[in-house]
Amino acid sequence: MSYNDKDYISLTDMANGKQSESRAADIIKNWIRTRYTIEFLGTWEMIHNPYFKVVEFDHFRMQAGLPSFVMSVSEWIEKTNAIGIIVKKGRYGGTYAFKDIAFEFGTAISVTFKLYLIDEFQRLKEEEQKQLGWTAKRELSKINYRIHTDAIKR
Repeated sequence: MSYNDKDYISLTDMANGKQSESRAADIIKNWIRTRYTIEFLGTWEMIHNPYFKVVEFDHFRMQAGLPSFVMSVSEWIEKTNAIGIIVKKGRYGGTYAFKDIAFEFGTAISVTFKLYLIDEFQRLKEEEQKQLGWTAKRELSKINYRIHTDAIKR
């Protein structure tokens, strides 16, 4: 889904895809109330959102992890002015998050997803290194060619 020219991924669909007896809304609500998630979301918002309310974030951070702490996604958005997660009501409604946050959610609810994400990252880094290696070899060949042609000219 796109919102304000940004792509968002449905956390509701991700949670529904997990084979579980729990409702998607409950999975998301349990995830968002953890201390680690609050830290992650707050840090993400501080980097990407100039209008993020840091004082409210500190309040949530201090409460996170306590047995009495309960927070909804809507409450997070409303009180902190968050932009990384949005809630849509009605038809096609659900909880949507920016891709960075959706990846974090996926790794929190599925070990398999986390391992595939790590494997894919490593594969892409290896591919990048191969490309850089090829480019470096090409540049060295170009320099050596010039050195050889200059030597022959003399």
